[in-house]
Amino acid sequence: MVNDHVIHSAQLVTGAELVADGWVAWSGDTITATGVGKEWRVHADNDSAITDAAGSYLTPGFIDIHCHGGNAAAFDDGAVAIRSALSVHRAHGTTRSVISLVSGDHASLMHNLAAIAELTAIDPLVLGSHLEGPFLDAAFKGAHSPDVLRNPTPGEIDELLAAAAGTLQHITMAPELDGALDAIAQLTEAGVAVAVGHTSADYDQTLAAFDAGARLLTHAFNAMNGIHHRAPGPITAAISRESVTLEVINDGVHVHPDVVKMLFASAPGRVALVTDAMAAACASDGHYTLGSLDVTVTNGVARLSDGGSIAGSTLTMDVAVRRAVTEVGLSVPQAVAAATAVPARAIGREGDLGSLAPGFAADAVLLDADFRVQAVWAAGLELPQPGQHDA
Repeated sequence: MVNDHVIHSAQLVTGAELVADGWVAWSGDTITATGVGKEWRVHADNDSAITDAAGSYLTPGFIDIHCHGGNAAAFDDGAVAIRSALSVHRAHGTTRSVISLVSGDHASLMHNLAAIAELTAIDPLVLGSHLEGPFLDAAFKGAHSPDVLRNPTPGEIDELLAAAAGTLQHITMAPELDGALDAIAQLTEAGVAVAVGHTSADYDQTLAAFDAGARLLTHAFNAMNGIHHRAPGPITAAISRESVTLEVINDGVHVHPDVVKMLFASAPGRVALVTDAMAAACASDGHYTLGSLDVTVTNGVARLSDGGSIAGSTLTMDVAVRRAVTEVGLSVPQAVAAATAVPARAIGREGDLGSLAPGFAADAVLLDADFRVQAVWAAGLELPQPGQHDA
């Protein structure tokens, strides 16, 4: 049976607009019409589900292109763990997810990429995989084991692409490594978005990566050189290129809110909110592992037990959006676009994801006045409420 649904009387957030008394109608997994006022009645029949938004915000579903886990489960631990972690992120408004893997040995990455490919084939809410490594600079390794970091080779990249079977969405790479620029061109030719990250690259090296085809910056300001007035570094290089999307972890720990505000002002329409969440998201403080490394989570902040480097976050996308409005000072449409349209474009899905427009996926999040999730729909179906999963 086709799932028809109309949500009306909402503050509709899509594109650059905030539309009062808006409505959205969908049939099956696709939005069929939008509008304002009472016209929604024309699109509702006896079989339609009808939701009165009562003035709440209705946004496109959030898209997280960089996430490692949650609900005490890590994406590196297989399909059961991935489903468990996704359940909490979906409850917090993330309707489509790219599954991020930390650096590992070749065999484990091949195995995990194949498992994610299988999951992608049966779950439309899984968009594919993201390799955060292993082609990273050991000097900026962050929470990646230095034992598995290495230079890229054409042969290994071919094998990783084969294991992913067309589902590798993007890969984070340090462009200063031997063979990296050739690898960027190879991956770009294969349709994989390459992100500069975990890198000691300077401004010119980063521009060379973008010239070779890279089009993302992994978690701006973290695991890279900052902006210096005589050494502008990778962040400034990314800002200078209109084709580049810059990730930011807006949890108030990784990047100060005023710096996040500066980033949005410097690269308007090109900053994507990501969680970079690890297993402790929506779980308790305590001891975890990220890849092969021990992590201690205290007051919701994850750090390596040895050395204290930040080791991912416990962020969810609804909190990232809320903080973008209440602490960074963005408009509601700006904050929502950074969680929807911008990440969709970064992975080449701007034609069907990230907008409440006819022809787009029926993914939507209902947020109250404090930007807390009231309801989530993905591919036309309502997902479990946040209260069912919160720790």
